[in-house]
Amino acid sequence: MGHEVPASISQAEVAAVRVQVQAMADQLREPPNVAKLRLDYDAMGQLYPVAEGVSVTEVSLNGVPAEKHTGSDTSGTATLLYLHGGGYVIGSPKSHSHMVAQFVATSGMIAYSVDYRLAPEHPFPAAIDDAVAAYRALLDQGIPASKIIISGDSAGGGLTMATALKLKAEGLPQPAGLFVISPWANLLQEGASYAAKAEADFIVDKASLDRWAAAYLNGTSAQDSLASPVLADLSGLAPILIHVGSEEVLLADSLRLAEAAGLALVDVTLKIVPHMPHVFHYMWPQVTAARIAINEAAAWMQARTA
Repeated sequence: MGHEVPASISQAEVAAVRVQVQAMADQLREPPNVAKLRLDYDAMGQLYPVAEGVSVTEVSLNGVPAEKHTGSDTSGTATLLYLHGGGYVIGSPKSHSHMVAQFVATSGMIAYSVDYRLAPEHPFPAAIDDAVAAYRALLDQGIPASKIIISGDSAGGGLTMATALKLKAEGLPQPAGLFVISPWANLLQEGASYAAKAEADFIVDKASLDRWAAAYLNGTSAQDSLASPVLADLSGLAPILIHVGSEEVLLADSLRLAEAAGLALVDVTLKIVPHMPHVFHYMWPQVTAARIAINEAAAWMQARTA
């Protein structure tokens, strides 16, 4: 994982993306019009191209809607179960189709992007229940746990960790690996980066996260380990790969997650990419560091499922 992008290139590319997404980012910082945000987020994601040769079909996993991504060179049973971000309130397979398709194109895996239920209509733990049901469906199809990677970004990253914890609690086998991007894994919003990166982060801020957390938790304590997996006993979980940008308030969550995993003797790799914003992989067509990170993650997933 030794590729480096000159700082000047990374900063220029991110600046161009910031101009493009600023209107959407501004909406995230206001008290949300949820219906509009959901439509706009899906529309923004669909402005990006889906990787050539990747086909997308709608499927059901134990009653949970999902999009199945299959590449033209996909072979074998290696499978990515993807959980999109969006603060547990917005986002869908449509908003993230371009990114999931790129993982398929680079890894040769099949991917299922889960359309889990969203808050406030379906608060905690509905999303976790849906993710576990989808995972069970893959096992029921005959896909071995050793061939499955669970992955997600932002809230989907926290959901990935919560899903792994729920699998442990239910006695189900762990997947081959857990790949999380800028995970929102502590709904208490704690850590030095919340202040240190408040100006640099043009996508996420603490006030917005507090609102999303309240909508999702619906009265459940943020100290519940399935809501804030950094507070959980992570022992026995699958190996974890964490990608995060240096310029995001959620950097603290990745640092604490890596520490909790390490203390629990879990194999964990943390990659902090300089100059990168929240979930920079989403911007892969425009950002060189994102394409490198996706390729590196794909290699890690291939190795874990070999």
